[in-house]
Amino acid sequence: MTTKEKSLFLIMGATGNTGTPTVKLLRDAGHRVRALVHDIDERSTSLEELGAEVVAGDFLDFDAVSSAMTGVTAAYFCYPIHPGGLLQATTVFAQAASEAGVHAVVNMSQISARREAESNAARQHWLAERLLDRTAMVTTHLRPTFFAELINWFWVRRENEGLLRLPFGNGRHAPISGRDQANVIAAILQNPDPHDRQIYPLVGPEELDHHAIARKVQQTLGIPVRYEPVTIPTFATALTALGATPFLVQHLSHVAQDYRDGIFAGTNNLVEVIGGGKPMTVEDYVAATRDEFNHDGRHALRDALLPA
Repeated sequence: MTTKEKSLFLIMGATGNTGTPTVKLLRDAGHRVRALVHDIDERSTSLEELGAEVVAGDFLDFDAVSSAMTGVTAAYFCYPIHPGGLLQATTVFAQAASEAGVHAVVNMSQISARREAESNAARQHWLAERLLDRTAMVTTHLRPTFFAELINWFWVRRENEGLLRLPFGNGRHAPISGRDQANVIAAILQNPDPHDRQIYPLVGPEELDHHAIARKVQQTLGIPVRYEPVTIPTFATALTALGATPFLVQHLSHVAQDYRDGIFAGTNNLVEVIGGGKPMTVEDYVAATRDEFNHDGRHALRDALLPA
């Protein structure tokens, strides 16, 4: 049995923006992959078609997570922004992985994770990092800035124009795609030891404010696009009207202020150095997801959600 045949990688959150491309990269490299998903659906079926072993389970279910850990060499841990779940899920993961003798974990955190964070989710990510650091596993934390996918999520499409309504003022960041983060995740999983106890802020190739992002979207799509700043309270009210949980609203409201304060800013070459390729530009990302700009995003702040 070859080294690749001996290795088994567990990908949690395998149907997400970083999980799915990570599965594909590892399978393309000839590795065995187990994908832990919440539900069996068309997304998990696509993972099976890539050759991954798919198992369904709740990340808070210790027995389910323990079963998924059997024989695993290294794991990618990614938990969504849901109220009250991250620290419990991290505890379950850490214990199950430790009992199974998992060698390494790549942990998805966020750039706003810090002890003094006002966002409950951001502080929980910082605490989750510290918990994983206390295990015997080789541990690497990824702290991405805002995903490039955020452009899609908050996109407002009118007949022949697009809008980005966000509470970020004139703050700046370098958008990074889920695919580029997957390149880093897959690389570390395959060679984790040099990255032990490292914290990597992951960013795209160019730092921009949202006026500049809108211009780049416009140039790529060939339609008028503009950034329309909104206040943080207006943003919070609109998200609540869209059905967002209070936990998510509290998180996004506070990271919006973090963004204005420069927490999400900065550039580096980590994606290229670790992941092995240059990250996508905003233009690259928009061109690759062009169809998503033909309709409103899932969190679009439409006119009816704003104060008269």
